[in-house]
Order: sequence, then C-alpha cells, then structure tokens
Amino acid sequence: MTTVSLTFRWAPAKALVALSFSLALLVATFSVHAQDGAQVATQSSVQQGVTVKVTPRAVGADNARWQFVVVLDTHSNDLNDDMVNTATLITADGREIKPIAWIGGAPGGHHREGLLEFSMMAPWPNAIELKLERQGEAAPRVFRWQF
Repeated sequence: MTTVSLTFRWAPAKALVALSFSLALLVATFSVHAQDGAQVATQSSVQQGVTVKVTPRAVGADNARWQFVVVLDTHSNDLNDDMVNTATLITADGREIKPIAWIGGAPGGHHREGLLEFSMMAPWPNAIELKLERQGEAAPRVFRWQF
C-alpha cells in the first residue's frame, strides 16, 4: 500500500484579496441595476492608446455608497492615475462629489482595475456624470448615466 502525503501552502494574503476582488468585479459586470431595476450599461472611452471602461455597480436610492468598476488598459505607458484625486461624480442637480476610496490595482503597469467608491447623500439624482481626468489628456473622460 502506498501512502501519499500532501502539503498545502496557503496563498499570500494579497493573492486571496486579488481573487476575491476579481470575483466581485466579475459578478458586478454581469448584474448592474439602477434604483428602478433597469440595467445600467458599461461605457468605454479610447483615447491616446488607453481604453477606460466604467460600469456602475451599486447606484440608486438604496445605496449610500455608490460604486463604479473602472478598468484601464493600454499597450504603451504605465497607468499611473491617482483615481481618488482625478475622479469627480457630478449629479444632475450640480453637486460635485469626490471619491472616498479606490479599491484595486496600484499605479503602474498596462492593466488596472478597481472599484471607485463615492458617498452619496439625498436627494438621489436621476442622472450622473463621472469625470476622469488623465494626465497628458486635454479633456477629462466623461461617462453619463440616467436612471
């Protein structure tokens, strides 16, 4: 009879966090709904060799923290964007809201993805605009949704 001994190594904490985050992004990509249950679409922008895709993940009156999945891809320079300092959410009534958190990839590399989070207070807007200012680009990237 042969005895088999297996040794398991636990993945480092960073790997587990990355896996958890990736699964959350996958779920968010397939099921994003506004406050009235209508699906909210992913939007993308391509400029200067950089693709930016934004998907609202948690938006609407049921959420005090609005979240957006942001994916940046390029084949040229590193993606060194400071997402918290360069993003602004603008509501239909003119409020400008800065993000409270970026949960995701650190600056650098050719692919970054993460969750951009905003603290939203009533009154809940029926339309929003997310502006992302990127260094070296003449105008901000603008993504708009109506609910």
